[in-house]
Amino acid sequence: MDAPQWLPNFCSLPVLVAVAAVTELAVLLIVLAPSDEPREVLPRLGTTSVYAQWLALLCVVALCKLKPQLSRFAPMRGVLLAYSLIILIVALASELVFLIDQTLLLRLTLPAEFHLRFVVGSTALAALIAAAMLRYFFVLEQWRERVRAVARSQFDALQARIRPHFLFNSMNTIASLIRSDPVQAERSVEDLADLFRAALRSGERMGTLGDEFDLIRRYLAIEQLRLGARLQVDLQLDEMPLDLPLPPLLMQPLVENAIYHGIERLPQGGVLKIFGRRQAGMIEISIINPCPPEAPSARTHNGMALNNIRSRIEYHFGRRGTLETIRGAEQFICSLRLPDENPDR
Repeated sequence: MDAPQWLPNFCSLPVLVAVAAVTELAVLLIVLAPSDEPREVLPRLGTTSVYAQWLALLCVVALCKLKPQLSRFAPMRGVLLAYSLIILIVALASELVFLIDQTLLLRLTLPAEFHLRFVVGSTALAALIAAAMLRYFFVLEQWRERVRAVARSQFDALQARIRPHFLFNSMNTIASLIRSDPVQAERSVEDLADLFRAALRSGERMGTLGDEFDLIRRYLAIEQLRLGARLQVDLQLDEMPLDLPLPPLLMQPLVENAIYHGIERLPQGGVLKIFGRRQAGMIEISIINPCPPEAPSARTHNGMALNNIRSRIEYHFGRRGTLETIRGAEQFICSLRLPDENPDR
């Protein structure tokens, strides 16, 4: 089990942008505040911005590189170490900048007699900003950890679940085949074993889109034995990237819902259509099935399953992945959109 995170990824663009924005806001407040500084506002703003952003970048890079070491400590001790590191970096960098300015006579900081004021002032301001930012990041990561924990529990619940009615119906179908067609019965047992192996697989292990398609084909083979001519399948998946990383059993429950809530409840059965396409860095897989008039109980159970799958998609892909459903008068459509990691292949 992964250790709880309390520091963000300082190498990520959102964190860099947040630090830069807060730093620039602090610079604006300092420059626009009443002061006895003889220089004009714009030159001061430019010089102070470059200086402050440089300090912020130094601190972010240091925390980025040292995060693995800091994460080994308890949250409180780790935060204190990160805070102390920021103060130390700013103090040393301020001292270096002041000495360079005095040596080269650039007059970008303060006169020589205000040496201590410059270093201490820079360090104090950095300490205030760092305290606020670290607190913000700490609270944000704790909230994200709780969201991940909820998503993980839903993921595990769905991962280990295959409907009992499917198990019982499949076993009855296999039992009826043992004498009449033992080869087909053996093949169906293997398909069923693969389904349950995937359902009980560790949640940390990612599969591929090709694995999911193979699993769906095995599931459909068992259901076709049970439903016979009532279940017809139309698969159009030739364009799909089979090596795309995918959590196991992401699509199989959608196919199962299409049969259980749709085709199985129609006396004449119907055609289950599954087709995929690639477009603008995304893949879209649509599952279409005929359906009877909607019943309140079916809507409730189907909605719970769809919400669980949406949680799994959000857990693994964030906002880049979506699951949309459209219920028409005679058919139900599930459209799964996922990011294509390598659209050029």
